[in-house]
Amino acid sequence: MKVPFLDLKPQHQAIRDEVLAALAATYDATRFCLGKDVEDFEKGFSAKFGYARTLGMNSGTSPLHIGSLCGGFGPGDEVITTPFTFASSCWGISYVGAKPVFVDIDPSTFNMNPRALHAALTKKTKAIIPVHIAGLPADLDEIHEAASKHGIPVIEDAAHAFPSKYKGKMIGSLSQMTCFSFYATKTITTGEGGMLCTESDEFADRCRIMSLHGISKDAWKRYTAEGSWFYEIVAPGYKYNMTDVAAAMGLAQLRKAGMMLDRRRSIAQMFTSAFSRFPQLQPPVDDARHQHAWHLYMLRLNLDRLTIDRARFIEELKKRNIGASVHFIPLHIHPYYRDLYGYKPEEFPVAYAEYLREVSLPIYSKMSDSDVEDVIDAVLDIIIQFMR
Repeated sequence: MKVPFLDLKPQHQAIRDEVLAALAATYDATRFCLGKDVEDFEKGFSAKFGYARTLGMNSGTSPLHIGSLCGGFGPGDEVITTPFTFASSCWGISYVGAKPVFVDIDPSTFNMNPRALHAALTKKTKAIIPVHIAGLPADLDEIHEAASKHGIPVIEDAAHAFPSKYKGKMIGSLSQMTCFSFYATKTITTGEGGMLCTESDEFADRCRIMSLHGISKDAWKRYTAEGSWFYEIVAPGYKYNMTDVAAAMGLAQLRKAGMMLDRRRSIAQMFTSAFSRFPQLQPPVDDARHQHAWHLYMLRLNLDRLTIDRARFIEELKKRNIGASVHFIPLHIHPYYRDLYGYKPEEFPVAYAEYLREVSLPIYSKMSDSDVEDVIDAVLDIIIQFMR
């Protein structure tokens, strides 16, 4: 069997030759950072998908931090998000001294439960950060309604959601701010990298300043023919800018993002078709109203119908040379949040219960049909061997 572990390297993407050619062009032009590729990637990202203002950064975590910083959150403030996510969703909140307030998830989608959201809103709430788990959009209508009633912004963590759509509209064009990730496993990758999208020119300009040392506007052009040597530091900023090497990789893949999404969708359909026939398995939901990015394929085990637990199931996959992972270990059971806020696993019972039975299978655009069949065969072989 040839299927690798989920922690995929960039060369597992489907357009290796195009990426290498783009990197060679960047190398020949001797522009590795603060050059034209980043600007071209930002503009291309905006033009292709209808985003107003975009800002390339060095990770998907960075825009979440810069957005919290420029949004003015601080000590004493609360920001609502989900515990069923990776640490990055909360770091921006914590970095500025605000408190992340968790709400439980919808058991069918893994996304934030709007009913729990309404109950968690207080006078201290300064923003809502929904996470589009696996690339399936959260219920933005309900989330926007709740935010509007309280006069607070929605900051979408769309690390999984490129190129997702919510009721026909691109994720990234619907809220005050959206944060994307281009980590190695995403539909398009820059190795490490991210993008901030916003409708506000003023907010975008502020974020750009704070993502490059707090240096005055357009100071990045000081090394170009149209730039100036003079610059001013106007705030204590960060070093979060995207490099041209990363942007060159992104540009090469941006042109074929649709093709890579189509392949992920096809793989997901093959998995679901095979697994739906077995009561021991619960395939992830899709929603015809939206466009799922299929960043992850999050299979759930009906453990009452199996004689093994989730850990043993993953070990059995590994014996069959199939890499798998778990998404996610809920934040509220990690030592940092548990010790700081006194959370207990049962405080968010749905997130905790679904975590205990979730397994993420390999899904990426270069998988062949044979690779997909290898994964299916391994899963079903385990199910048949250990069914109750």
